[in-house]
Amino acid sequence: MNKQEILKEYKKQEDKICLSQVLDKIEFSKARQKIEYTDFLDMYQISLVENFLRKIKFESYKLYGGYEESERKILIIYPEKYDEEMLSKNYDKMLKVIRITLPEEEKGKYSHRNYLGGIVKLGLKREKVGDILVSDDGADIIVVDDFAEILKKELPSLTRFEKSKIIIEKLSNLRKKEIRIEEVKIIVPSLRLDNIVSDLARTSRSKAAQIIEQERVFVNGQNETKLSKQVKLNDIITIRGKGRFVIKEFAGITRSGRTVILIEKYV
Repeated sequence: MNKQEILKEYKKQEDKICLSQVLDKIEFSKARQKIEYTDFLDMYQISLVENFLRKIKFESYKLYGGYEESERKILIIYPEKYDEEMLSKNYDKMLKVIRITLPEEEKGKYSHRNYLGGIVKLGLKREKVGDILVSDDGADIIVVDDFAEILKKELPSLTRFEKSKIIIEKLSNLRKKEIRIEEVKIIVPSLRLDNIVSDLARTSRSKAAQIIEQERVFVNGQNETKLSKQVKLNDIITIRGKGRFVIKEFAGITRSGRTVILIEKYV
C-alpha cells in the first residue's frame, strides 16, 4: 500500500496526517488480527475519513463515540471475522467515562463550555476527549481509555472542580443525555445553504459564508463548503458551535416570495 500515492490528492497537511494514521491502523489490524482505534475525531475529520474509506473500499470499520448520537467519535478498525456483537464487547476497553459530581453549592452552575475550558486550560490533548454530557449535578466526560487516569488526576487542580467528586466509570455506565427538541421557524429568501445558516446561527449572510468556508457546517454528516447548495426536506444541518437542526417542513411562501421553514433544533 503506497501511502504517498493514495494521499497525493489531499492538499492539506493535517488531512494527510489524519488519513495516514488511518492507513497505519488498517495495516496494524490486518497484520495483528486485532482491533485498532484512533483518538477522537471531530465532525470534519469524521466526514473526511468516511469519504476516504469509501474511496478505498474499506468496510471493516465503525465510528463510535460512546453512544449513537455522539458528535465526536473514534474510528475502530477490526478484523473481518468480527461482527457487531464481538465489537461491542470491546467498547469498555476502548473508552472510559470521567464522572464529575459537583458539590451541592455548585450544582447547576457549569455549562459544557466550563468543562471543556477546564480541560483546555490544563493543556491536555483535545483529541483524547469525546462528548461531554452535562447535567445539573455535574458531567460525564467520554475519553479514550489511556487518558482516563490522567484526566482524573488533573481535574481537581482546577479551582472550579477542587470540591467535586471525580471518578472513572465504565462506558456502559454512561448517563445518557436527555435530548430535547425545540421547534424554530425561519423565513429565508431562498433554500441556499448560506441563507439557512445565516438564520440558524443568527448572524449576517457574510458571516454565515465565513462559517461555511471555515468547514464548520455539515449536511447529513458530510462537510459542506458550497454556499449555494440547496437544502432539502429532512436534511440534518449541524453547525459547529451552534447546534444540530432538522428541516421538518416547508410551510409556505410569504407575499414577498420568501420561504417559511419549520426547523427542529436539538438542545
